[in-house]
This record gives sequence, C-alpha cells and structure tokens, in this order.
Amino acid sequence: MAALKFPTPDDTMEFGRVLGRALRAGDLVLLAGPLGAGKTTLTRGIADGLGVSGRVSSPTFVLARVHPAGASGVSLVHVDAYRLGGDLTQLDDLDLDTDLERSAIVVEWGEGAAERLSDDYLVVRLSRADDDVRTVTLEPHGTWTTRVPLPA
Repeated sequence: MAALKFPTPDDTMEFGRVLGRALRAGDLVLLAGPLGAGKTTLTRGIADGLGVSGRVSSPTFVLARVHPAGASGVSLVHVDAYRLGGDLTQLDDLDLDTDLERSAIVVEWGEGAAERLSDDYLVVRLSRADDDVRTVTLEPHGTWTTRVPLPA
C-alpha cells in the first residue's frame, strides 16, 4: 500500500477520525513509530471519530486508559506498551482480550506483542520528517485486508 503523507498534525488527526469512524468492537490497531511520530495525535483523532468521551493523552505511566462509548456504541481502550519492554506478562495483566469483545483497542508500541490478541489487526506505521510531515503506511492483517479506510 502506498504511503500517505500528512503535512500537519491536524491532517494526522483527520485521518484518525476517518479510521475511528470505521472501527467497531473487536478491532485491534497497533501504532508503530518512533517518539514524536504522531501516535498519540492519531489516537486523538480515532477517539474523536469514535465519539468516545474523556481526554486522550498518552497512557505511558498507567499503561491503558478506557474511554467510554459515545454515539458509536464502541469504547476505546488506549494502551501504551512502551514501558513494558517486551514483558508480555504485564500485557496479559491488562486483560485486553476481554476488552476486545466490546471495545476497539489501540496499542502504541504494541507491535511484536499485542498482535497475538487477534488474527485481525491493522498496523499503522508512522514516521515524521524534519519538515514535520508525517508519513503513514497501513499493514492490514486478516479481515482488515478488505476494510482498510483511506482518506478521501
């Protein structure tokens, strides 16, 4: 899939809104990219697209935040696996497979660990150039291969 270019953080948020409107309970989205690439900005857009409540910020120190369902009827579980350092027992302690039944789960830094929660997941790779343009590539797995949302 071709890389998508987003010149501003607002463009990244807008793509997140598109993605959020496409999410349903049981969806797993893994965000990959270096610090400052726009993972939390994208998640804010996803939350807005889902219509969930609560302020979206990086859950680095709490590992996960649950944002109750809004108009879409789908809650958002926002996970930051950065501090786990590959320790999958802590990921298991979050009981995400139970949340996956009724929520969409977005995991920052989850690649290499969280994909075991489902055969159906979307990896969103973000990078940020020196001019602040974000590049996003999507890697769909399972049923995501037929439902990847693209910006208009």
